[in-house]
Amino acid sequence: MSISVQMLTKSYGVQKALDGVSFDVNKGEIVGLLGPNGAGKTTTMKIVSGFMQQFDGEAFVNGLSVREDPLGLKRSLGYLPEHNPLYLDMYVKEYLHFVGTIYKLTDIGQKVQSIVDRTGLQKEQHKQIKALSKGYRQRVGLAQALIHDPSVLILDEPTSGLDPNQLVEIRQLIRDIGTEKTVIFSSHIMQEVQALCDRVIILNSGKIVADDKIDILEHQINSVREIIVQLDQPISTWKLHNLKKQESLSGGRYRLLFKKANRDPRVEIFDYVVQNNVRLLEMHERKSNIEDVFQKLTRS
Repeated sequence: MSISVQMLTKSYGVQKALDGVSFDVNKGEIVGLLGPNGAGKTTTMKIVSGFMQQFDGEAFVNGLSVREDPLGLKRSLGYLPEHNPLYLDMYVKEYLHFVGTIYKLTDIGQKVQSIVDRTGLQKEQHKQIKALSKGYRQRVGLAQALIHDPSVLILDEPTSGLDPNQLVEIRQLIRDIGTEKTVIFSSHIMQEVQALCDRVIILNSGKIVADDKIDILEHQINSVREIIVQLDQPISTWKLHNLKKQESLSGGRYRLLFKKANRDPRVEIFDYVVQNNVRLLEMHERKSNIEDVFQKLTRS
């Protein structure tokens, strides 16, 4: 078990940020930690990474207690916080060399160059950090989290500020990292979570409201079948088996909701359209995604 969190509870004055949060993460898992603002994501990450000591409950990283051995666990953990703290007056390679000396790395020059190449900082490596765009500063933060080759990586909004091309590259990097390391990352970008994670943990008001594989969560909330149909002529009333609701959309399109059953409604829709002498221009099924799951579980 790479990470074990047991009954974490943390309050800021009268506000309870975490309320009995427990979960485990195995080696090789990429787990998305999701939740609306104020749900407790960043607090959880700060505790697991050893940067917050005042809390109730227990947290372990590679068997090391975050209370009893915070320095020991940081040797095997990389952390990119939400607000990426960098020394802006330092140059990229100078800063990474400085971080390497903190970890007492050998062959620092070689390791700095390796992580520069891996995170796509080659063209920016001789610039001052304050001269970088937000996206490249984010890459520098990711590089410092990886330079000591940690077995556990904690990433708080790691793709913030990246352009679409950079997003593809960093996604691939995180996927590659996930084959050999344990990764927990938070994001408000649901497409990011869908692309990277098999499993998500969703927090709301300091409590875990879901912890499972994405496809299982999507299936659980997908209690109806939603079919979108477009016709060349209108049909006022649909008389179909298991139809719960019909809704007219723009452009001759209809939204049809069916009770879940063994019978596939698309076959009946096709036959019904033919019987009414109407041409079918489009038909597709809309299935629930992780964004639907998130909204259903965190909506007040």
